[in-house]
Amino acid sequence: MVATDTVTTADDATRVLSIDAMGGDNGPATVVAGLALFLKVHPGTPVLLHGRTDELRPLLATHGLAGQVTLRDAPDVVTMHDKPSQVVRRGKQTSMWSAIDAVRNDEAGVVVSCGNTGGLMAMSMLRLRKIDGVNRPAIACLWPSRNPQGFNVMLDAGADIRADQDDLLTYALMGASYARNAFDLAQPRVGLLNVGTEEHKGRAELKVAHELIAATAAAGEFDYTGFVEGGDLPGDVCDVIVTDGFTGNVALKTGEGIANLISDLLRENLRKTPFSILGALLARGALRQLKRKVDPRRVNGGVFLGLTKTVIKSHGSADATGVAAAITLAHRLADQGFSDRLAARLAAALPHDDTKGSDT
Repeated sequence: MVATDTVTTADDATRVLSIDAMGGDNGPATVVAGLALFLKVHPGTPVLLHGRTDELRPLLATHGLAGQVTLRDAPDVVTMHDKPSQVVRRGKQTSMWSAIDAVRNDEAGVVVSCGNTGGLMAMSMLRLRKIDGVNRPAIACLWPSRNPQGFNVMLDAGADIRADQDDLLTYALMGASYARNAFDLAQPRVGLLNVGTEEHKGRAELKVAHELIAATAAAGEFDYTGFVEGGDLPGDVCDVIVTDGFTGNVALKTGEGIANLISDLLRENLRKTPFSILGALLARGALRQLKRKVDPRRVNGGVFLGLTKTVIKSHGSADATGVAAAITLAHRLADQGFSDRLAARLAAALPHDDTKGSDT
């Protein structure tokens, strides 16, 4: 039987998806198109769509979604250039604030937004608050890998550039819980990213975190594989890779850049000569499978971990396929009541300071 973090079954409200229609580079047309793709596979899923209703109604009608989606009017938009401090101070009339507040008010279970990452995190922390025991929330992303599930979880991917040893321990617990629920892994394997696998290498906080994570593995129901290196991000030595947000974001952007470079070079070289074109035609089935496996749109959607509710951040430049993938992830996590499971896991596994009282 598949292991999951134990919690009571989520009620109907937690399965409602709250979607910010106005965020992102491509505007509401792409968000609605992605929602339409999702609803073809999951018809009847309750959705709250937030934004300028005069723009959204015709888009919903175009995709045959009129009457299937509940609209919430929000006249303002968080742009990709707004600073988090500006978003928090002046964002009450925005679609992002409206989407988050629907979850805060228990009208929905998960937020999805393509908008400004810093603004979304700042607003989510303000309106949803952090889980007890979490100092810094993290963004978890999926990395194509050689593992049977096809992906590894990496966190933090950029929520906060800092992370001390206690933060890294919390990331390990949250990442293991996410992998357990996302991949149905009974005992996820967790690794700590370092400049080498030897125990004497790395910064002081990494060495302390190494000991803390190893000591907490049994309570967190994960296997700790120790230090891992950058080459293990797409490997099969672990299922969850823990690092600070600065390192994680650089690794993520580097990986995306290399993938795009390889794709462009491959396309360019396959068109150079008649023989290469013939070879491409003969190998097109294998090339399609490769493209599908590394297609970043399939894993679009970073999960904000450490908040009392689940927030999914889609790439700002995502197309309809990418938006649909983010909404699909939100649907899965909402259906599982993931935020409650995560809170229960942290309460059970994190060490408590008895001088400050129990968090449980």
